[in-house]
Amino acid sequence: MLAKVHSAAIAGIDAYIVEVECDIQRGLHAFEIVGLPDTAVKESRERVRSAVRNSGFAFPMDRITVNLAPADVRKEGPSFDLPIALGILLGTEQAAIDDIAGYGVTGELSLDGAVRPVNGVLPMAIGARDAGKRAVLVPRANAKEAAVVEGIDVYPVDSLYDAVHALETGFADAEPAHVDPAEIDLSTPPYGADLSDVKGQDTAKRALEVAAAGGHNVVMVGPPGSGKTMLARRLPTIMPPMTLEEALEVTKLYSISGKMPTDHALIRVRPFRSPHHSVSHAGLAGGGSIPKPGEISLAHRGVLFLDELPEFGRHVLEALRGPMEDGVVTVARAAASTTFPANVMIVAALNPCPCGHYTDPVKACSCNQHQIRRYLQRISGPLLDRIDIHIEVPRLRQDDLMGRLTGEPSSSVRERVGAARQRQLERLAGTSFVCNADMSPRAVRELCRFGDEVSSLLKTAIEQFGLSARAYDRILKVARTIADLEGAPDITISHAAEAVQYRSLDRKIWG
Repeated sequence: MLAKVHSAAIAGIDAYIVEVECDIQRGLHAFEIVGLPDTAVKESRERVRSAVRNSGFAFPMDRITVNLAPADVRKEGPSFDLPIALGILLGTEQAAIDDIAGYGVTGELSLDGAVRPVNGVLPMAIGARDAGKRAVLVPRANAKEAAVVEGIDVYPVDSLYDAVHALETGFADAEPAHVDPAEIDLSTPPYGADLSDVKGQDTAKRALEVAAAGGHNVVMVGPPGSGKTMLARRLPTIMPPMTLEEALEVTKLYSISGKMPTDHALIRVRPFRSPHHSVSHAGLAGGGSIPKPGEISLAHRGVLFLDELPEFGRHVLEALRGPMEDGVVTVARAAASTTFPANVMIVAALNPCPCGHYTDPVKACSCNQHQIRRYLQRISGPLLDRIDIHIEVPRLRQDDLMGRLTGEPSSSVRERVGAARQRQLERLAGTSFVCNADMSPRAVRELCRFGDEVSSLLKTAIEQFGLSARAYDRILKVARTIADLEGAPDITISHAAEAVQYRSLDRKIWG
């Protein structure tokens, strides 16, 4: 007998419906799964066989053929265990379920029939809703994540037996999981750190405030122990809280990557990712035979921190150039091309030389000019050109180091950043841009207004620093952000001067 159960699979960050067809015919016992399954899907045979028997059902000793349609797209993961088991029980008439086509089913089975959580439940629930399903059955640990999706009922199940009983009774004894996204408090995300923890470094703190307000990329240069990493880790605490749309985007990425915290409905805190400098190209940009998001996509709407920037492989860093311009990363394979969102703030930190003390007034540098030049040339000019703000983080003075914490708390800075972001949203209404760093060259020309004094200053800066056209646009974006922090309608000479100052390391460090 033939039975069909609908499930879903992930393609990129979205899901598509998979029809699980179970055909049971008399003949020599066999259990085959077709439809481009990966190893985890093929191993479903053993999990399903044990789960069916240990749940009080009889496993048929006939010829079983399971087809996962569409058959020309590769399937991966254990999420088809539960729909396959239900298909076999329907095909052997051990379960009588009306309108099984109206449900989407996903879940991994343990050998005793318990349903274990799987990856990608949020996009699966969205895909089932868009396909017209009225409800989905998901593992209980994934229920809150799926229940965020409006317009579809989400029923959590604990075991294969519970799933059969619930479907046979039409969920008469079960209540759908419910999470109202509007009731999730995104305004006060929990942070374990605060900007006031950082002693001194007022110039660097100001630069990070500007960066957070406009979504600008930052590179920090300074000797070891000056506070570069500490500053970077506190950048998310001064960024505005995520909107519901941003939280859903981030949650989808973490869901398909298997990094979603158990029993969480949404990711509330802006991501902060800090990959080690030994990370591979695929680890940073994404990849694999079935493409998965890399670190830059996992930092979407948050911060990607690259500590010891020159230690990263050059070909790895060059993978950032496209995402820094476009806000997406595309992983091309022979079968298909997959695009992941990658709208991130990139924060990089490095020492000024191999020993770290080239600009240190206290410790003498032990490197010669050739070593310093070779060390800094590991970072390409085009990559540096795409970083808006270059700042020096000097060694802390004795008074700052031994003094009490007197810095401004993150909450106060976050209020100013939020107000500046709101001004940008109003000015950029009707476009695809959400902050100043996103603006195209045309938008920069139209929205960054300034007078003759500013024009004269910018001409001098271009001559002195040898700025490229891209660097010039980025100075204007930063100046526009500084004006937004002050609530000024146009860019003034002070705004432009501060923005130019954030490119002074172009000449001091990189020559």
